[in-house]
Amino acid sequence: MRMGTVGPEKGSADTMRDPRGFAMKFYTEEGNNDWVFNNTPIFFIRDPIKFPSLNRSHKRLPSSNVHHVHDSTMYWDFHNNNQEGIHELMHLFSDRGLPATLRNMDGFSGHTYKFTKPDGSFKYVKIHFKTDQGNKTLTQAEGEELAGKAPDLHVKDLYDAIEQENYPTWTAYLQIMDPKEAETYRWNIFDMTKIWPYADYPLVPFGKLTLNENPQNHFAEIEQAAFSPSTMVPGIEPTADPMLQARMFSYPDAQRYRLGVNYQQLPTNAALSPVYNPLQRDGASNFRGNYGPDPNYVRSSLRPVRYKAASSDVAHEEWIGRVTNFTTEVTDEDFVQARMLWNVLREREGQQENFITNLGGHLKTALPEVQKETIRMFARVDDDLAKQLEAKTKS
Repeated sequence: MRMGTVGPEKGSADTMRDPRGFAMKFYTEEGNNDWVFNNTPIFFIRDPIKFPSLNRSHKRLPSSNVHHVHDSTMYWDFHNNNQEGIHELMHLFSDRGLPATLRNMDGFSGHTYKFTKPDGSFKYVKIHFKTDQGNKTLTQAEGEELAGKAPDLHVKDLYDAIEQENYPTWTAYLQIMDPKEAETYRWNIFDMTKIWPYADYPLVPFGKLTLNENPQNHFAEIEQAAFSPSTMVPGIEPTADPMLQARMFSYPDAQRYRLGVNYQQLPTNAALSPVYNPLQRDGASNFRGNYGPDPNYVRSSLRPVRYKAASSDVAHEEWIGRVTNFTTEVTDEDFVQARMLWNVLREREGQQENFITNLGGHLKTALPEVQKETIRMFARVDDDLAKQLEAKTKS
């Protein structure tokens, strides 16, 4: 398992306001299964063509090499022009955006997956890992102070807890939807900027995750660990979510660049069960025998392989083709769930005020014209929110 901030570079402070990755590798009897989750249930974009620009807008300015905490113009200019991410921004700048420790945060698939049966039938699912330690967060002021005093706080806290046998656990849940229900559901289930409210699809428990062993060498076991949503086992399948489809290709590409073409042979990534794939061979640093004399194709005589078509619902497949052809046009519907979250924050003492403090402090380092556009964007969530935000940027 590997957890930590997404945008900042290696060595940055653990208590920066940023989404956290929540990546798990399961070594199963049928090969490895990777779940590459985040600690928020939604994401900034739904169109993968925007992924490079999103990531770069959250990095340092090319000119000054200054982080967006100190100059947020690039950050907010991107989001002003890609407002489908408003729900994720609401999460990130609320108290939920700064967990007290890695043990006190949840993990979410974000994407919709399929859980399948051998006959080809399936259910749509969203996967949630809820911390059993309770959700605990830091204020912006606490995070900034700890960034200076204890920049490795989250890594050290997790290591120490496991070393002291205070093993952190998460309960795993599913939200389950029948394919036919997806066709008439209010929100597009392949849109990563939307959740399925628990009132519509309650959480169903299915397992427990326990972290009970620390790495002996962080570089060998954690830094070299390579995760990809395309690494999955029978019974789990991707959906047509464009973001998931893109990640299944881009993540292995990133690992081949980062670790080499045979990164899956490294002990931390290698499957513990036999996996036969003579199509993946050769290349630099191949040290697992390279499939010996076997030909470079999947055969049907000396090593039988059987192909069969899974039964499919043609009408549903046609529906999938239509609804995944969505554009990035933003409508009022994209602000509904963000408004729902703003109302949830109202019910919890001080959380709306904290949100305005967190967001206003970050936004005020942007150019004035960019600030105005951001305030206009948040006005589509709530007029009072926008007024408070504008006042905060001027204070």
